[in-house]
Amino acid sequence: MRRNVAAALGGWSARHRSAAVLGWLLFVVLASVLGGAAGQVTMAEHEQGSGPSAHAEKIIADAGIDDPDSETVLLTGPAGAPETVRAVAAVRANVQATGKITDLRPDVVARDRRHVIVQFTLKDAPDGAPDPLPAIEDAVARAQRAHPSVRIGEFGGATADAWFDNALGKDFQRAEMTAVPLAIGILLVAFGALLAAVLPVVLAFTAYLAAGGLLAVASHAVHVDDTTNSVMLLMGLAVGVDYCLFYLQREREERRRGRDREAALAIAAATSGRSVLVSGITVMVAMSGMFLSGLLLFKGFAVATILVVCIAMLGSVTVLPALLSLLGDRVEFGRIRLPRRRRAARRKERAGVVGALLKPVLARPGIAAALSAGLLLALAAPALGMKTEKLGIDQQIPPGERIARTYTELNRAFPGNPEPANVVVKARDIDAPQVRAAIGELKRRALASGEMNAPIEVTVHRKANVAEIEVPLAGTGSDAASKHALETLREKIVPQTVGRVADAPVSGQLAWSTDYNAQLRHAIAPVFLFVMGVTFLLMLVFFRSVLIALTAIVLNLLSVGAAYGVMVAVFQHGWGDSLVGTRGAGALESWIPLFVFVVLFGLSMDYHVFVVSRIREARDRGLDTARAVGEGVRATAGVVTGAAVIMIATFAIFGTLSMQDFKQLGVGLAVAVLIDATVVRIVLLPSVMVLLGRANWYLPRWLGWLPRVSHGEAAPVPAPEPPALVP
Repeated sequence: MRRNVAAALGGWSARHRSAAVLGWLLFVVLASVLGGAAGQVTMAEHEQGSGPSAHAEKIIADAGIDDPDSETVLLTGPAGAPETVRAVAAVRANVQATGKITDLRPDVVARDRRHVIVQFTLKDAPDGAPDPLPAIEDAVARAQRAHPSVRIGEFGGATADAWFDNALGKDFQRAEMTAVPLAIGILLVAFGALLAAVLPVVLAFTAYLAAGGLLAVASHAVHVDDTTNSVMLLMGLAVGVDYCLFYLQREREERRRGRDREAALAIAAATSGRSVLVSGITVMVAMSGMFLSGLLLFKGFAVATILVVCIAMLGSVTVLPALLSLLGDRVEFGRIRLPRRRRAARRKERAGVVGALLKPVLARPGIAAALSAGLLLALAAPALGMKTEKLGIDQQIPPGERIARTYTELNRAFPGNPEPANVVVKARDIDAPQVRAAIGELKRRALASGEMNAPIEVTVHRKANVAEIEVPLAGTGSDAASKHALETLREKIVPQTVGRVADAPVSGQLAWSTDYNAQLRHAIAPVFLFVMGVTFLLMLVFFRSVLIALTAIVLNLLSVGAAYGVMVAVFQHGWGDSLVGTRGAGALESWIPLFVFVVLFGLSMDYHVFVVSRIREARDRGLDTARAVGEGVRATAGVVTGAAVIMIATFAIFGTLSMQDFKQLGVGLAVAVLIDATVVRIVLLPSVMVLLGRANWYLPRWLGWLPRVSHGEAAPVPAPEPPALVP
C-alpha cells in the first residue's frame, strides 16, 4: 500500500536508529546550551497591555523613570485611642530607622477613624545589595509585637511581588516534581512495564528542554511573559506523552496480534504516526491563531506552544521508532508480573466498559446524540453570562493569606487607595504655568465629582517633563462604581484639564483591565474564525470529507462551550469553588477564555484524528459505517482513555496552584478533556457518524483534486541494520 510521510520517517529512523537517537540527543543539548547562552527576554511593563494604559506605561519607560515600590502599612484599632497613636508612631519610627525608605508621607486617617495608613517608598537597592523589604517587614513586625491590641498589616508593590515570586516558585517546583512521576505512574498502569512507561515521559521532557532553549532565542524577537515556560511545560507534557502513547500502544497492539517487530513498527508508523503528524500540525495551526490577538502575551504563548508541539511531534515519529527498533522486546523491561491471561482479561474488561456504553449508542444513535448534545449545551449555559477582567490582588491570592486580608481591609477603609488610577502627563515643559494649573484643576474636579477620593498625589519628574497623578477611584477597584469613575476621569475630567495642554493617558489596574478586554473583544472574532477555518480545511484535506471536517468543528465548539460553562459556574459564580480550594472571583482572568479556546481546539484534534482514522481504516477494509464506527471506537478506547487521564492529571496539577488564573486554566482544560474523551468521543461522535452513514465520506466532485492520504496499514519496512548502540 502507499506509504505516507510518517511511515517514511519511521522507516528511516528504524534503519538508522543510531543516527536518529544520537541526533535527537545532540539537538536537545545544543538547543538547551544555545538558549542558556542567549538568555530569555521577558516583556516590559508597557508591552503587557494595550490601548491608553499601555501608552502611559511606555511614556514612563521611554523617559527612563524608575518606579520604586510604594508600601502602605494599615493600622486598625480603637478610634483615637492612645494605643493606636503609639502604634502609628512606632511604625513610623521603626521603618525610618531602617534607612531603607524615602518619602515617608503624613498619616492618613479613614472616615471611621479606626483605620490609619502610613505610606512610604522603598529605596532602590543597587545590584548585589540585599533586598530592603525584609528589613521593613521586620520593623513592622516589631511594632505589632509591641502593640498587640492594634492590628497591623502591610501591602504594596514590593510585598505583592515577594508573595507572588515565593508562591509561584514553590507552586511550579511542586508542579514539575508532581507531573513527571504522575505521568509515569499512569503509563505504568497502561503498559504494565517500567521502560515502556518511562520512554514517553523522557521524550516529552526532552522536547520541553529543547523547546525552552529555542524559546529563549526567539524571545529576543518576541518578548515573553514570566508564565510562558510554565504554559510550555503543561503543553509539552500533555501532547508529548500523548503522541508517544498513540504510537507505542499501536505497536504493542500489533505485536499482540502476532506481527513480528518490523511489521508492527511499520504499521504503527503508517497509522498512529500519521495521526500524530495530523494532530501536531492541527495543534500548531490552532496555536498560530493567537498571533491575531494583537497582544504580545498571546504571541509569546503561540511561539512557545508551537515550538514544543513541533518538537514533540517530530520526536514521536523519529526517535521513538528508532528506540523501539533498538530495544525490541526489551521495551518490556520492568514489567509488572501478571499472568498473560490476567493481562488479557484486564484489556477485555476495559474494552468491555466502552463496549457496554457504546452498544446503546449504536442501537439508538438519534437518542444518544440528542441527550449528549443536550448535556453539553446545559453545561455551556452559564457561559452566556461570562465576565472577564484583570483579576485584582484580592481575587488572585487565596483569601486566607494575610496579604489578601490586608488588601481587602485597606480597600474597604480607603476606597481606591491600593490600586489608584494613574494619569501620566507628558508635556514640553512640565513646570509651565498652564500645565501646573491644569494639574490643579484636575485634582479639584476629581474630588468634586464624588467618584474619586483623597489623597490625590502628584509626582513630578522634571528632567523627563513627566508628571504622575495617582487618583483613588470610588468602589472596590473593579465594581461598577469604579468603572464609572474611570470613565468619568478618562472621558470628562482629563480631556477638560491636563488633556488640553499635554499628552495624558490614564493607566492603573482598572484602566489596564479595561483596555485589555477591549483589545480581546476586537481580536476574538478573527482568532475564532481563523482557528475554525484552518482546522476545517486541514480535516477536509486529511479525511477528504466535508461532513467529517464540519463535525470536527461542531464537536469542538460544544466541548469548548461546556468547558467555558464549568469555569464560569465555579470561578465566577462560586458553585463548588471550595472543591478546588478557592473562592469565586466574580470573573475569569482576561486571557483565559481565548487561550483555552485555542488550546482545546488544538488538543481535541488528538482524539478526533486518532478515533476517526481508525474508523476510516475499518471502512476501507469493507465494513459498513455502523460496524466501522463500533470497531474504531473500541480499538481506540484504551489509548484515548490513557491519553485523557494523562492530560487531565497534568492540567489538574495547575488547578492546585495558589493563583486564581492558573486554577482557572487547569480546571478548565482538565474538565474539557474529560468531556471530550467521554461524552464526545464515546457518545456524541459515534452517534452522529452512524446517523450520517455513507454521507460521512461525501466529497463534492469539484474537490476531487484533493490529495489522497492512506489510512490503512503499510507494508513492513525493511529489516533494520544490526544494533550499533548495544553489544
